Amino acid sequence: MAGYRADDDYDYLFKVVLIGDSGVGKSNLLSRFTKNEFNLESKSTIGVEFATRTLNVDSKVIKAQIWDTAGQESIVDRDLLLLLKL
Repeated sequence: MAGYRADDDYDYLFKVVLIGDSGVGKSNLLSRFTKNEFNLESKSTIGVEFATRTLNVDSKVIKAQIWDTAGQESIVDRDLLLLLKL
């Protein structure tokens, strides 16, 4: 199939965790970067969500995993420890 790439077929993998106060736009940043969408009425994140985007830069394939946190310190602390193990 033309244009198909296996999930692990990339040159670089970047894992990015979005951390910040509740309601500042972390989820919309994730949505805009990965789906080119923006929703003024988005709901607060519960726990952690993530999405990926594959980019081609200088003939290299870059996979970005973007992790969106809830913005609550107790949830972020616990879930960040999990993410660091990935």
